[in-house]
Amino acid sequence: MKSLGALPRSVLILEAVGMILLALAWLSLNQYISLPAPFASQMAAVVMIFAGIFLMLPAAFALFWKLAQGIAPQLMQGDKTSSSHSDRTKRDDADH
Repeated sequence: MKSLGALPRSVLILEAVGMILLALAWLSLNQYISLPAPFASQMAAVVMIFAGIFLMLPAAFALFWKLAQGIAPQLMQGDKTSSSHSDRTKRDDADH
């Protein structure tokens, strides 16, 4: 994968929203900003942290998948030339 622009747009949006949630939770917990009443509690910050991480997982999975395809394309394509064990033993049979 040459750049992050190769990721689907929806995955990039989810990644950005996850980062924003993590930043808001961090800023709220350190009292740099004050959020509205429902989002000002520590429980809401914990929920924002988990939601932010959850929203960032699709991008991590997509990056991992592209990396795995680039490193080992043979593992990702499956076995296209499958032959049974009996076919292989017939070809290598020395009893003529």
